[in-house]
Amino acid sequence: MGEMKTIVISLGGSVLVPSLESNNIAAYADMLSRLAQQFRVFVVVGGGGEARRYISAARSLAIDEATSDEIGILVTRLNATMLISALGQVAYPVVPVSHYEALEAATSGRIVIMGGVTPGQTTDAVSAVLAERAGADLLINATSVDGIYSADPKKDPNAKKLDLLSPEELLAIVQGGRMDAGANNVIDIVAAKVVQRNTIPLLVIDGKHPDNIAAALFDGIFTGTLISGDNNSVLPLK
Repeated sequence: MGEMKTIVISLGGSVLVPSLESNNIAAYADMLSRLAQQFRVFVVVGGGGEARRYISAARSLAIDEATSDEIGILVTRLNATMLISALGQVAYPVVPVSHYEALEAATSGRIVIMGGVTPGQTTDAVSAVLAERAGADLLINATSVDGIYSADPKKDPNAKKLDLLSPEELLAIVQGGRMDAGANNVIDIVAAKVVQRNTIPLLVIDGKHPDNIAAALFDGIFTGTLISGDNNSVLPLK
């Protein structure tokens, strides 16, 4: 058997923990355990609605944006800790707080799960840079929508889902994104620029059902958007 392919998953907090009462943690733990049998896996977990609630409360106390971001990052690490604990022995037991720590943790052969790293940088951006540093074969953005559209489908009834994009086309679509604490776009501009420069394929997929990710990787079946420099499908990942 050849060397294991490396996957980095940017896992939206609102996908993993839509609410504490009805969370997706057990389902993700099961799916990630299956992936880890075939791939080297990194997961960067977002803060979701819980982080946005904390950030909103921080702003109401006139706390600055960078500190508000730090508070949101603590929530991403709390979500990461929940997922690590649910995975048990399959996961590295500590949440890395830098890319270096994540790469070091990966030498254990276990799934590495982290949250945010630094104010002003979304977990999408963290995962894109991690994919670059880890030499990933695929970056997956598991989000609450089923792909990238030509316009915001909530506002524009004529918005069309795009199945295949070049990194340059992706960048053009996300140029108008917000960058304040807790910003919630399909993918942020920093991540899009990193994807463009490192030519790692990016799959944007509906993460509400973790089996969607397994089906894309193992069987090449997916309904999301694939961003690939040579416009070739890299799935299934073998």
